[in-house]
Amino acid sequence: MGEEDDSIEQAVAARRERLRALRAAQELLNAPSEDSAAQADGKSDGENENDENDEDDAQEENPSMKFRNYVPHDKQLQEGKVAPPVLPKFEDPVATEPPPAEKKDPFINIAPKKPNWDLRRDVQKKLDKLERRTQKAMYKIRSRRSKRRRLKKMVKMELANS
Repeated sequence: MGEEDDSIEQAVAARRERLRALRAAQELLNAPSEDSAAQADGKSDGENENDENDEDDAQEENPSMKFRNYVPHDKQLQEGKVAPPVLPKFEDPVATEPPPAEKKDPFINIAPKKPNWDLRRDVQKKLDKLERRTQKAMYKIRSRRSKRRRLKKMVKMELANS
């Protein structure tokens, strides 16, 4: 366990160093160079350092905060309220088409499924087989009746002829 603690501490120390280096690099990128600032002000290096300390003190006393989603109760902080962003207007190509003549409520035609829909789905093959058998049986019954009628007509005709 001692080795794990040492490796964790080493990883933490390495991460801290990387973070410090990143912060230093970020400050260098964001801060203007000292030479250009000193030349623009016409001050020497010693005077420039004192001004930076004064600016830091002023910022600590009056922090400038920006509030995007929060409205502070304090009137001094309300000055830092940021206006919401203005989004560009989206033009929908479908909306440019003329609306249909009749507007129907789409929810009128929606009907719930019957409670036995899953049973019907499972039994559908058997129902199809029974339907075919029923049709065949009905055809046979009709054909038998028509044969009987023809026979009766033939018998009547023979009786009438004889």
